[in-house]
Amino acid sequence: MSQLPKQPAAVSVPTSADVARLAGVSRATVSYVLNNNATVRISEPTRRRVREAAVHLGYVPHAAARSLRAGHTRMVLLPDGNTPAGPLHQHFIEELQSGLRRLDYTVVQYGSGGLGADEAARAWAELRPVAVVAPAGISLTPHGIAVLTRSGAKAVITLGPEPVDGAHALVIDQREIGGCAVGHLLARGRRRIGVVMPQEPALAPFAEPRLAGALRAAEPAGARIQPLPLHYEEDSAAALAARWRTLGLDAVFAYNDEYAMLLTRAFQDAGIAVPGEAAVIGADDLMLGRLLRPRLSTVRMELATRQPPAEMIDRLMQHPAGRPERHDLLRARAVPRESS
Repeated sequence: MSQLPKQPAAVSVPTSADVARLAGVSRATVSYVLNNNATVRISEPTRRRVREAAVHLGYVPHAAARSLRAGHTRMVLLPDGNTPAGPLHQHFIEELQSGLRRLDYTVVQYGSGGLGADEAARAWAELRPVAVVAPAGISLTPHGIAVLTRSGAKAVITLGPEPVDGAHALVIDQREIGGCAVGHLLARGRRRIGVVMPQEPALAPFAEPRLAGALRAAEPAGARIQPLPLHYEEDSAAALAARWRTLGLDAVFAYNDEYAMLLTRAFQDAGIAVPGEAAVIGADDLMLGRLLRPRLSTVRMELATRQPPAEMIDRLMQHPAGRPERHDLLRARAVPRESS
């Protein structure tokens, strides 16, 4: 008779009772410590003993069970629209995620590609998040916001160039970047300014408001602004450089540092003096731009809020009945260097 294969022994899943026994405390104390409950006074040595016991046993709290007890999740949803973003946006998201984790929230990124605005909101609502932070490129409608609120979301927050009715808005106004760049070029005596418009569709939500800011800054000075379509390719930059002298321009805001470096090299290859015939300024203040010759002038962007983003969002969740708030996050300033 053939032998039946041995079944693997069942793995024993550690429980809070196991942690309590090892630490020599009650299960309630384990719950208070591992759920970061600050309303109950527990000595630091006891807290340390409970955490060490949990690590030794490989125990982690059951998020679903905790949500059932509390009546809501501790999940903050960050939809991902696959929209290219600059260093400031990346810094904000990284700081937000680490801050929310310190506040005992679970941060979940959610791919939303191919979903319509209201369809995406329904998909997010199924996860019962306590908050949703939707970056630029993610469409939200008042109807979708209402679906999320009815499902238990205490705060719906947009992170982008424009607010949405019914949601809190953390605004990174791209017009400030274009206005800052053109303001610098005007101060350098330039009055015929090209503004690079990247032809990559994903960059349009950023490029259009930067152009609008450039136009707004140029109008009082009577300066000329000309949009310059450009692909992020050497051939496209070379073609623009080849016709530069026929355009009658004396400066260019090149959207960001990467496009500025691409165009500066094309100018140099075409024998166009930078900054003599073409003053150039980018944005993002990349290290590589400082190594370029001539060194690249740029627009540096910083977060204007004094309160850490996670604490701001936690406060919004603590007062869900409040009126939608708008906070302008962007502070832009020109960094003059040799290219302008």
